Amino acid sequence: MSTNSAATRPADASGTFALGGDVTVRRLGFGAMRLTGPGIWGPPADHDEAIRVLRKAVELGINLIDTADSYGPSISEELIREALYPYPADLVIATKAGLARTGPDVWIPLGRPEYLVQEAELSLRRLGLERIELFQLHRIDPKVPLEDQLGALVGLKEQGKIHHIGLSEVSVEELVEARRITEIVSVQNLYNLANRQSESVLEYAEKEGLGFIPWFPVATGDLARPGGPLDELARARGASPGQLALAWLLRRSPVMLPIPGTSKVSHLEENTTAALIELSEEEFESLARAGAEAAPPA
Repeated sequence: MSTNSAATRPADASGTFALGGDVTVRRLGFGAMRLTGPGIWGPPADHDEAIRVLRKAVELGINLIDTADSYGPSISEELIREALYPYPADLVIATKAGLARTGPDVWIPLGRPEYLVQEAELSLRRLGLERIELFQLHRIDPKVPLEDQLGALVGLKEQGKIHHIGLSEVSVEELVEARRITEIVSVQNLYNLANRQSESVLEYAEKEGLGFIPWFPVATGDLARPGGPLDELARARGASPGQLALAWLLRRSPVMLPIPGTSKVSHLEENTTAALIELSEEEFESLARAGAEAAPPA
């Protein structure tokens, strides 16, 4: 990569991953949840800045944008279309359904097949797409048989309305069960330097060649405290703790697809530049040890 390319399209440096073997994305993506209002409810405080963020993400080389019907609700998807339609040929918009919203910070699993089909149809309409490349079950609804929830998505896939199916916040056992029902190409779980409770899911995804999309990827906990291990390395490298946390994720596994989100262009640029940071083996291991010590109990 040329120096000029690295400066203008830093996401290119993150490498690529092929979801399902045929949908290639750059590994550092963008999560569009934070473009909405407080509590992931209502419109953004600064609509024009939200539009600028989405357009800048594409300019920086990002071609994986993760969203959901429940972000806003609906608003995140609507902003994506407003900002980016007609879409670049290589842009992959991954969305989700399976969480109903009744107010700010309220998330209710809802996996009835008819609801999932309805939300997929609405997402297609809001995004202006004929097919969603990656459609994820946002949560497994414990009140509905998994085969019924996934069956709805399989039906949509057979109709050509979605291409690939992913899961979110699942255990290895749930992932194995789901894969007995249909092909699963990705899993999106909480995972970051300071919280690796989904380590076993990541290891399974790596072994099976599934994309692993860590949400809340920039969380650093006490590691970034003044004088802490992340703070010290950040000062030494002239980087922010968040950038190092993202660089650590990208090095951790070739199936890792971090999707840091923000509502500010300046923060987006900072996050995306993390793809240019190459940690040494010593730096990687040092951060891994510090993160393990700071992690909550499993």
